[in-house]
Amino acid sequence: MAAPPKPTRIGLAGLAVMGQNLALNIAEKGFPISVYNRTTSKVDETVERAKNEGNLPLYGFHDPESFVKSIQKPRVIIMLVKAGAPVDQTIKTLSVYLEKGDSIIDGGNEWYENTERREKAMAELGLLYLGMGVSGGEEGARYGPSMMPGGSFEAYKYIEDILLKVSAQVPDSGPCVTYIGKGGSGNFVKMIHNGIEYGDMQLIAEAYDVLKSVGKLSNEELRSVFSEWNKGELLSFLIEITADIFGIKDDKGDGYLVDKVLDKTGMKGTGKWTVQQAAELSVAAPTIESSLDARFLSGLKEERVKAAKVFKSAGFGDILTAPEVDKAKLIDDVRQALYASKICSYAQGMNLIRAKSIEQGWDLKLGELARIWKGGCIIRAVFLDRIKQAYDRNADLANLLVDPEFSKEIIERQSAWRRVVCLSINSGISTPGMSASLAYFDSYRRERLPANLVQAQRDYFGAHTYERTDVEGAFHTEWFKIAKQSKI
Repeated sequence: MAAPPKPTRIGLAGLAVMGQNLALNIAEKGFPISVYNRTTSKVDETVERAKNEGNLPLYGFHDPESFVKSIQKPRVIIMLVKAGAPVDQTIKTLSVYLEKGDSIIDGGNEWYENTERREKAMAELGLLYLGMGVSGGEEGARYGPSMMPGGSFEAYKYIEDILLKVSAQVPDSGPCVTYIGKGGSGNFVKMIHNGIEYGDMQLIAEAYDVLKSVGKLSNEELRSVFSEWNKGELLSFLIEITADIFGIKDDKGDGYLVDKVLDKTGMKGTGKWTVQQAAELSVAAPTIESSLDARFLSGLKEERVKAAKVFKSAGFGDILTAPEVDKAKLIDDVRQALYASKICSYAQGMNLIRAKSIEQGWDLKLGELARIWKGGCIIRAVFLDRIKQAYDRNADLANLLVDPEFSKEIIERQSAWRRVVCLSINSGISTPGMSASLAYFDSYRRERLPANLVQAQRDYFGAHTYERTDVEGAFHTEWFKIAKQSKI
C-alpha cells in the first residue's frame, strides 16, 4: 500500500458502505485520510474506489499501528462500526497506539449512555471522545450527510473545518452540522431523528393505503400524486423517494416492484429506544409509538394471513366498505391529513429532545437541530425551515402545535384530517399514525379531559389522593364507604 507523503489529516476505521462513503467524501473535500478495517479486503476495495473516483488522497492500512501512526497529531479517528461490543473492541485496538490529546469519534447509531461511559473512560487515558450521529444513508455519507456531534467540545474543534465541508450544504442556512452539546447528546438527537423518521414513514404508508385501497389509485397515479406533493408543503426526501418507488417496474415479472415487496418491516432499534425514552421521560409520543407498533404487527405476517381467513369467513373482506369517492377530493384531503399528522410527529420528537436536554442539562437548541436536518438526512424537508422559524420566534415554545403559524395550518386542515380518519375507520383500514396524531391534537387542545375520572378511580381503590379545581391541596375521599351507605 502506498504510504502518504506526509501524515494525513484524519483517520477512519470501519469500512462497510457508510464508512467507505464518508472516507471518500472527506478525501474528495481535500483532506488526506488514512483508512483501516479489520477485514483487509475492505481496505483494498476502498483504496481502489478512491483511485477510480478521481485519485483521491486516501491511504489504506492493513494493521492498526501503522494506521494510527500515519495520522498527524493530535490525531483524530472516526469509527464507523456496529454499535455495542464492536465499538469497544475497536477502541481497544486503536487506543494502544494513541497518545494524550488524540480523539476518537464514534459515527454509529450508539445508545447515548454508552457514549458517556466511553467518554469518561477515554478521559482517564487523556483521550477525547465524541459520539456523532450521521444521517443520510450511503448517498448522504458520500455526498453530504447531516451530522450531530456531541461530547468533547475540544475534539469537535479539531475537526470542525472538516465537518463543515463534508456535511450537506443548504444554500440559505449553511452546513448541516453543529456542535450539539455535552455527553451523549449527539447520539440522543440522532436517535430521536430516527424516531421522527419512523413516524414520517408510517404516515406516508397510511396515505398510500387510503389512496390505493379506497381511492383505487394505480401505481402510476400514485407516482404522479406524490411527485405533485413533492412540489409543495410536503417537499421532502421521503416523499420524493416514495414517488420514485411507485414508478419502478418489476424486473422479475409483470407489474410494479412495490406490489411484490413482502409487507414486513425490519428495524435496527432506534425507534424502540425512542419509545422507551418517551416512557422514561413521561412525554407523550403516540405517533412515533404507533409507527413502532405498526412495524411489530407487520412482522406477524403468517398470523395475519390466518386472521384474514377467519374474518373473511365471517364476512369481513380486506376492506369493509369501498364507498364511491371523488378522487381529486380524496387526494387533497389525504395531503392535508398527512401534513397535519406530520406536525404532531415532529412536535412529539422535539418535546422528547427538550425534556432530555432539561434532565441532562445539555442546553440543546431546537431551532438549530431543525436547521441541520434541512439537508443530508432522511427526514430532510422544506417543512423543517418552518420549525426553525417557530423556535426562532420563541425558543421556549411549549409545543409546535401552539406556534401561531402551525396552529393556523392545523386549524385549516383539521376537517380534511377528520374526514380521512373517519373514512379509513369505516372502510376497515388502519391508520394508526394519523389517528394517534389526531387524538394527540384533540387531547392537547382541550382545556378539560376525562382524567378527573381516572384520578377519582385511583383515589377510590388506592387512596392516591386528588387535587380539586376550586381549592388548593391534596384530598382523599372514602368513596367506597359513601357509596355503600347510599346503597343501604
